[in-house]
Amino acid sequence: MEGIGRPEAEGNGRGYLAERGWRSWAFTLDHKRIGAMYLWTTTVFFLIGGVFALLLRLELLSPQARYFSNHAYNVFFTLHGAMMIFLFIIPAIPSGMGNFFIPLHIGARDVAFPRLNIASYWVFVAGFLVIIGSLVAPMDTGWTFYTPYSAKSAAAVTTLSLGIFLIGMSSILTGLNFIVTIHKLRAPGMTWHRLPLFIWGMYATSIIQVIATPVVGVTFLLLAAERVFGVGFFDPSKGGDPVLFQHFFWFYSHPVVYVMILPAMGIVSEVIPVFSRKPIFGYKAIAYSSMAIALGGFLVWGHHMFTSGMSPLADTIFSFLTFFVAVPTAVKVFNWTATLYKGSITFESPMLYALTFIFLFIVGGLTGPFLGALATNVQLHDTYFVVAHFHYTMMGGTVMGFFAGLHYWFPKMTGKMLNEKVARAAWALIFVGFNVTFFTMFIVGVRGMPRRYAEYLPKFQVENVISTIGSAILAVGILVMCWNFLQGLRKGDPAPANPWRALSLEWRAASPPDTENFREIPVVTEWPYGYGTTKA
Repeated sequence: MEGIGRPEAEGNGRGYLAERGWRSWAFTLDHKRIGAMYLWTTTVFFLIGGVFALLLRLELLSPQARYFSNHAYNVFFTLHGAMMIFLFIIPAIPSGMGNFFIPLHIGARDVAFPRLNIASYWVFVAGFLVIIGSLVAPMDTGWTFYTPYSAKSAAAVTTLSLGIFLIGMSSILTGLNFIVTIHKLRAPGMTWHRLPLFIWGMYATSIIQVIATPVVGVTFLLLAAERVFGVGFFDPSKGGDPVLFQHFFWFYSHPVVYVMILPAMGIVSEVIPVFSRKPIFGYKAIAYSSMAIALGGFLVWGHHMFTSGMSPLADTIFSFLTFFVAVPTAVKVFNWTATLYKGSITFESPMLYALTFIFLFIVGGLTGPFLGALATNVQLHDTYFVVAHFHYTMMGGTVMGFFAGLHYWFPKMTGKMLNEKVARAAWALIFVGFNVTFFTMFIVGVRGMPRRYAEYLPKFQVENVISTIGSAILAVGILVMCWNFLQGLRKGDPAPANPWRALSLEWRAASPPDTENFREIPVVTEWPYGYGTTKA
């Protein structure tokens, strides 16, 4: 049982799905079931958050408020942002796909601490239930919850703070579990330089989760203490500083951008060589750039605050570091492009989403310097240019990487194949709808339209109508994709053990994998990216 990527099992049984009943899920210690529960839970919040986005776009069809009050509009964009960030995009790939595939990728039976793993899921559930409970007095502060307004708002900020604290605790437990798993449970022969690049991305992500997340947890505890006990951490009249909240919040929230994007980069690094039939170019550069991004992400939070009154020296330093942290990201893009060069490329749905990730993330990356440069940032701050840049990075990047992973690993997770024609049609709708929606925002942002306003000047109406039409196309594409997933679960053709002819260890397990993953722990003797050789 040597080598990598050679299937050891027939597959097409029920594997880890064989046991039925809610108790088998609620009390499971199987990392695959826990990962599946994360994926289902976060996907529900993705769809709910998308509904709020459509409501925002509906209101913006007209320059004047037509369907909702301004307060309702504020509540909708707060719920959209909070659900997408805290309940979907942060946990979906790290906790969902990470839980499912890290042990399979490294040849392990499970994660290092299975009981801690299921506990982290239920802490996450407790967190989002508390957040849902806060909707009795829904938030209207925006997903950043800036003081002084959040400290005085009549909304249930204290309840929401507790919910975010619990979700943060879940994230810390998950990150700690993954770090120990990757260090201690690798199969014999699985050296650091034989690790799949998805594991490098998850390892860097876990470091950020463990180091950065406590900061936001403490920040929200301080906010709750100010509201409940009147402690003046952020109140200038009591010696506090509202800008301090921003420093705390962005010290966490900028590194957490890489919690969102690094796992997606890892997925793309898995998909590109498989469908190019070429070895990944610059393996070590991609692996170490993940670590460089993770560490550099802690140094650039101040570029969110150039208009907050920081000193010119601090502004200059943060601006320089913002440009500097783009270097390891560019390394990945160049290496993916080099891998594609002269490859035997095929355009199955995972590859379409991976290529879409690269294209849209490049657009997001190239528009970042406009916000990192001091002069242009002042002009573009809090305009729709920022909204477009953020969505090209997060949805065009992270979510497209997530979709690539879902399509790539769907046969492994379920033992079923998707309808490829429907998958490609959904991709086309998503690609067109996304670009029509958000590229238009670059234009209207440069022209001066501020974000988070329910009403706007009539001269911006044409762009807003175009953007709303694009959002409808995007929504149809996502619904078609979801329908295809459900049809695949119900009626999909049985999946071969290794439909993509991939070489990484997860494809040696059955489809879907058995509870113990492997009949016996594999011994690794080969690199997982030897495509185009006589063995691949």
